[in-house]
Amino acid sequence: MNRGATVAQAHDFTHQYAESEDGVTFVLLHGTGGDEYALIGLGNALDADAGVMSPRGKILENGSPRFFRRLAEGVFDMEDLVFRTHELADWIEAAAAEYGIDRDTLVAVGYSNGANIAASMLLLRPETLKRAILLRPMVPLVPESAPDLTGATVHIAAGASDPLIPLKESERLADLLKSYGAEVTFVRQPTGHQLVNADIAAAREWLQHITNA
Repeated sequence: MNRGATVAQAHDFTHQYAESEDGVTFVLLHGTGGDEYALIGLGNALDADAGVMSPRGKILENGSPRFFRRLAEGVFDMEDLVFRTHELADWIEAAAAEYGIDRDTLVAVGYSNGANIAASMLLLRPETLKRAILLRPMVPLVPESAPDLTGATVHIAAGASDPLIPLKESERLADLLKSYGAEVTFVRQPTGHQLVNADIAAAREWLQHITNA
C-alpha cells in the first residue's frame, strides 16, 4: 500500500494517496490526534493491495487534528459537523475524480472521530460512498431528511467496555442506518476504545465477503 504514495495539498486537504492494485480504495479517516499516516498500517492489515485516500482532519483540538469540532467529550458542535461533513464529501468526490477512481470501489475506514464523520457522510451525503468500516462509532446526528441507504453496506465494531463511546450508542447507530435501508453487520468486542486484533480480523472477513460477492 506504500507503493508510490505521495503527500499533496490537493483540494485543500493534506492527504496520503496510493493507487489500488485490486480495485478497492480505502478512505482512511483517523481518530482524534491522528493524521494521514495513522491508519495506513490498519489499511495494510485489511488489504495490502488496496489503494488509499487518507486525509488529515482540519480541526485542531489542543494541537490534535480532528475532522470536526466538539464542545465536550461526546458533545458535538453540530453546525461544524454538518459543514465539515459536506466539505469532506466534496473533497472525496473531487479527489476520486482527479485520481480516476470509481467511487463504487471506495470503502471508508474510520476510527472514533473518523468513524463518526464517515457515519455523518452516510446520513447526509449517501451518494458519496456506499461501503464503510466504522470502528468505535456513535450516532453523529439524526438527519432532518431520511437518506436512502439502499445498497449501502456497513460494518460496525464496538467495544463492550468503551469508556468514550457507550455500547448503546454504537448499537443505536446500527439501528439508525438499518432504518434507512443499509445492510449492517455489528460486532461487539470485549474491550474498550482501543482496537484489538479481533477487530481487524472481523473487518477483514467482512471486506473479503463484500468484495468477493
